[in-house]
Amino acid sequence: MIGTLEWTLLDGEHALLVKGDMRRARERFGHAYEQAEQRGEADALARAALGLGGMWVHEHRTAAAAATVRVRQRDALARLDADSPLALRLRIRLAAEDDYRTGGQDAIMALVSEARAAGDPVALAEALSLAHHCVLGPDDGPRRMELARELVGVASRTGRRSDLLIGLLWRAVDLLMEADPHAERALGELRSTLDGEGQQAIESVAGAIEVMLSTRGGRFEHAEERAAAGYERGLAAGDPDAPGRYVRQLAALRWYQGRIGELVPLLTDLLNSPVLPAMDDSPYAGLAVAAAVAGDRRLAECMLARLRRGVLAGGPRTSTWLVSMYAIVEAADLLGDAELAGRAAALLAPYAALPVMTSPGIVCLGSVRHSLGVAAITTGDPGLAVAHLRRAVHENLALGHWPAVALSRSRLGQALALRDGPRDEGARRQLALAEQEAETLGMQVPGHVAERVTCRRAGPRWRVELGARTAFVDHCVGMLHLAALLASPGREIPAADLAAGSPDSVPAPGPVRRVLDGPAGMAYRNRLAQLDTEIAELEAAHQPGRAQERRAERDWLLAELASATGLGSATGLASATGLGPVTGLGGPPRTSCGSEERARTAVGKAIRRAVDRVAIADPVIGGELRATVRTGLRCSYDPD
Repeated sequence: MIGTLEWTLLDGEHALLVKGDMRRARERFGHAYEQAEQRGEADALARAALGLGGMWVHEHRTAAAAATVRVRQRDALARLDADSPLALRLRIRLAAEDDYRTGGQDAIMALVSEARAAGDPVALAEALSLAHHCVLGPDDGPRRMELARELVGVASRTGRRSDLLIGLLWRAVDLLMEADPHAERALGELRSTLDGEGQQAIESVAGAIEVMLSTRGGRFEHAEERAAAGYERGLAAGDPDAPGRYVRQLAALRWYQGRIGELVPLLTDLLNSPVLPAMDDSPYAGLAVAAAVAGDRRLAECMLARLRRGVLAGGPRTSTWLVSMYAIVEAADLLGDAELAGRAAALLAPYAALPVMTSPGIVCLGSVRHSLGVAAITTGDPGLAVAHLRRAVHENLALGHWPAVALSRSRLGQALALRDGPRDEGARRQLALAEQEAETLGMQVPGHVAERVTCRRAGPRWRVELGARTAFVDHCVGMLHLAALLASPGREIPAADLAAGSPDSVPAPGPVRRVLDGPAGMAYRNRLAQLDTEIAELEAAHQPGRAQERRAERDWLLAELASATGLGSATGLASATGLGPVTGLGGPPRTSCGSEERARTAVGKAIRRAVDRVAIADPVIGGELRATVRTGLRCSYDPD
């Protein structure tokens, strides 16, 4: 007759290995441990301590629970014959937990060899499965696949169906993480083996993989519904990974939907959750990119500062490392941090051929080459970016990852536009394809390509920008004209008005008109209003240095125009433009437009000289200006 203690142990083993019900298994093994301790039964105590470890590693997430289980396992081990099978299994469990926590694998791999030599198939199966948890970094593919292959074979000797299911699961995960085209076939084999007999722990992971595949297929609503259902099932089964798995899947969906900024509160809460493994830095990276998208630069920079001390400082390359690096690159691009992007790219370069995936295959963000391409854009190397992103498009197509294809095409269009100009036919074609694919999927691709050239005063020089490209040009009369045109895209401004706004190019006196009442005046007012807005935004964002740069440009522009129009002072000009307190005018307005033909000639030459200077500093920006700036009796900048 089976005693109460033995029945409790068998019930716990059935719950864990047959049903995959982690909650019930922990409860039954807890009761069994207390009974065995009271009776002083060493073998029963060891079985209960082993069962408390669970099916995976690190199932006890709080410090208190993990410490309690560890003490119980060590105590049970101390009461056993050191050469017994139970002692070997306990040593395997303890070594795996230690290696997983520290990012190592030497201790558990040594015990895999010992289990092989011992000839105990159950101990070997457990060693192979637990070792697999410790070799989930991007460098470990071959070793990981060998462990899974051996586990599938050993399962025929243990007589435990759970060993075969775990082996098939790890095999499918390994093929997914290596972008093997047969991965989904392996997942199908796992599904057929599961069919008809529920195993909640394995089914939970298999379901999460299918959520990832739905996301890759662009079936966002279906993926979100399945992720939510999986989360509920995981909670019911006591799966400690269920909350973190759900948040990661939701973050991937919101990223592709262009809504990642909505998750700042959820990701902030997740950071302090005890359900996350201590060595997992991916929530910091996810929050960094979400905050950057949401416009919270301070929070984004705070998260990146933490990561500089973790995954960016030579920390262990865990199963979430590639996903973390993907988010770091995107956040660095959003923040314009070229140094960080370059540092991340150097770390990612050895893994260019891999997909960005977190084990056990629950999130995929496409080819690593996409991140390398984005980093190259951020560091100002569009040629390298084009090379990486062309490969990323093809590799994402091979994955069947349609949202990632759309994003990589969009970024490829951006890189081509940076290298060859926004009017480049190849750039426009890639951007159009990205828009079409995004529309089909119901997602948004960011507008990475800047269609407008901007310029602003930077001390004695002008800073001319087109997207990530920047050119610095010395001051000349033509740059003042060019600034007025760029401030009012699509608007025609008479050459005479531009000439009257610049003291060095005013032609012979003619009919009087107020420069500030004409289109040129409107252009200058637009630029001044834009500067006021930027100053307010920068001050609100606690960036006094950049705000002072804009304020200096505003003061300089007011002073230049005051001199040109005879308004006596920058204060008087600010009043006349409606951008400052009303004060008396400093003098009569200067006359302009004596001869429209002379104005056309003078202004046209000045603008062309300015564009030539820009082209010397940056041929792409110069080429864009030559294609979009028109001179004549009426001048304009028409980026469309």
